[in-house]
Amino acid sequence: MAYNLCSSPSSLYQPLCNTLSSSSRDSKPRTLNNNFYHSLKLNTPSPQSRTTSLQITNVSLQDQKIPQQETSKDSNFNEKNGSSSKSYIWVNPKSSKASTLRKSSYDARYASLIKAAKSLNSCNPNKDDVFNILGEFGNKLFEHDAVVILNNMSNPDTALLALKFFRERLEFNREVVVYNVTMKVLRKCRDLNKVEKLFDEMIERAVKPDNVTFSTIISCARLCNLADKAVEWFEKMPSFGLDPDDVTFSTMIDSYGRVGNVEKALSLYDRARTEKWRLDTTTFSTLIRIYKDSGNFDCCLNVYEEMKALGVKPNLVIYNTLLDAMGRARRPWQAKKFYQDIIDSGLSPSYATYAALLRAYGRARYGEDTIKIYKEMKEKELSLNVLLYNTILAMCADLGFVDEAIEIFEDMKNSGISPDSWTFSSMITMSSCCGKVSEAENMLNEMFEAGFQPNIFVLTSLIQCYGKAQRIDDVVKTFNRLYELLITPDDRFCGCLLNVMTQTPNEELGKLVDCVERANPKLGHVVKLLVEEQGNEGNFKKEAADLFDNISTEVKKAYCNCLIDLCVKLNMLERACELLDHGLTLGIYTDIQSKTSTQWSLNLKSLSSGAALTALHVWINDLSKALEAGEQLPPLLGINTGHGKHKYSEKGLANVFESHLKELNAPFHEAPDKVGWFLTTKVAAESWLESRKLADAVAA
Repeated sequence: MAYNLCSSPSSLYQPLCNTLSSSSRDSKPRTLNNNFYHSLKLNTPSPQSRTTSLQITNVSLQDQKIPQQETSKDSNFNEKNGSSSKSYIWVNPKSSKASTLRKSSYDARYASLIKAAKSLNSCNPNKDDVFNILGEFGNKLFEHDAVVILNNMSNPDTALLALKFFRERLEFNREVVVYNVTMKVLRKCRDLNKVEKLFDEMIERAVKPDNVTFSTIISCARLCNLADKAVEWFEKMPSFGLDPDDVTFSTMIDSYGRVGNVEKALSLYDRARTEKWRLDTTTFSTLIRIYKDSGNFDCCLNVYEEMKALGVKPNLVIYNTLLDAMGRARRPWQAKKFYQDIIDSGLSPSYATYAALLRAYGRARYGEDTIKIYKEMKEKELSLNVLLYNTILAMCADLGFVDEAIEIFEDMKNSGISPDSWTFSSMITMSSCCGKVSEAENMLNEMFEAGFQPNIFVLTSLIQCYGKAQRIDDVVKTFNRLYELLITPDDRFCGCLLNVMTQTPNEELGKLVDCVERANPKLGHVVKLLVEEQGNEGNFKKEAADLFDNISTEVKKAYCNCLIDLCVKLNMLERACELLDHGLTLGIYTDIQSKTSTQWSLNLKSLSSGAALTALHVWINDLSKALEAGEQLPPLLGINTGHGKHKYSEKGLANVFESHLKELNAPFHEAPDKVGWFLTTKVAAESWLESRKLADAVAA
């Protein structure tokens, strides 16, 4: 067992060393158990504050006398020499002097200081109690002892009283150190107000702060989430003649980022990379958040890669920030990769992890992944809030996950989460898209009972629902309710009315024309020209052009599709062709027809059924004109309808075209290896076009 005998300076050193020096190297040492020999190395301060080393061998300490420490009331650490030399002596635990030496060792001394710190942490925060505990040391306290005691305290009130005790009884060699450790106690408790008051006291006592002082205050401000205060204290440093070190600069990247000074934060980050500062995970997290908030998602990934290259291991906060960033960027595949990294690194996903994943998958309409994360959260008994439920339900409504949505909606209510207007909107939208009128109406009534009035999204969905069921009078009633609620129709609402008209029996179209005219006079005028077959060709083109000049870009394709569908429904093919041509001129439709040396194609994926049939009619006419002009057709001709189906219907554009091509007796057949493609050869196409030409001639 070894005891550290010489830590706190005292008269212990010199007498012990003098005694040892007087021993003759040639004298025979006294032995313990006939085999006790050891080496002793002592470092003792010289009068000139230099440390000398004394090596003594074959010395028995069994009979050595260890003098007691002698200190004055105001003596401080090593009599201001600043020496903290320590001597280490191995002591035979079986020696009769072992207990005496143990009491004089630094280990015992340090233990007594720690015990005092614990007593101060738990005592009443008043002067008498604190001074009584520290008074037990008598006049045997030194500056280093004060530092040890304060450094092991956690009670801010008693720490300040202890500091007062030390100031009254000790003469400090470096008083700033004692203040710094006291500030660290206050920092543990995140009490920035007391830290600032202690700093003011330092200045009043003419104690000059150092870098540690400011780094302690800045870190305390960061712990208190007061980034503005951290910046304020950082910018005070030059006025005290201090230059921040790399560590302080690094922490300020985070603080400047939090207060919104992005330029300063990124400037420091560039400097950090150049000068190779050591950055912590908090700083990297802030950098990723800065880039995320600015929409620079690629830089988020760059920071992540730089962090890994520097050997900084990402923590869960970093991963969660990246997941949120990838969700905003609508990059669910990268969010999925980061989630797998979390699992592979042995970290346990938190609530924030799952929430970020739900938002990322839900926004991108990753249906199966969203449902999987939802179920995983339920298995772990993690509660979802109304925003997360709404994210899932909105996704279900868009993708047609009807059964899943109903189950999740019931789970939401059973979990004690009250649905809001957006919850009901998603559920009504889903029922409306399915044409389930009673379910939509029941959900609307539940919405009323919950104290919510329908918004324009709900009313739009209801109009769609009644239109599918061809309950035109209910469509008109719902339209009138819009004005009763003082809601102004928007482009999407008018587009829904237009879509309902394409499904409405001709004899009831007049009811809806009036609604469209009230909602959007320009659109109503164009619709009226079609339904009532008014106006000449030039007048219709002018009114249609005026309409498209005054609607938002987001709805132009939807409006054009619906108007063409309405023309096809009314057997107005010429007007349909005019609208298609106008759509191509405005760039609403692009790349419908394409040509290569080996294949001519008709691409219809973004068109409604009426617009697709109109485009087919135009293409067939163009092929006929090409043949008449002597142009050679390519070896292959194809029609691409896309392979998707409507989310609430098994009937996709491919099914519509398959039956229509059969009606035309066209030689296009569905390609077995290319889903959504109908192909034919040059020979078959030319033969069919010639037969159509002959049939038209006979009919004429």
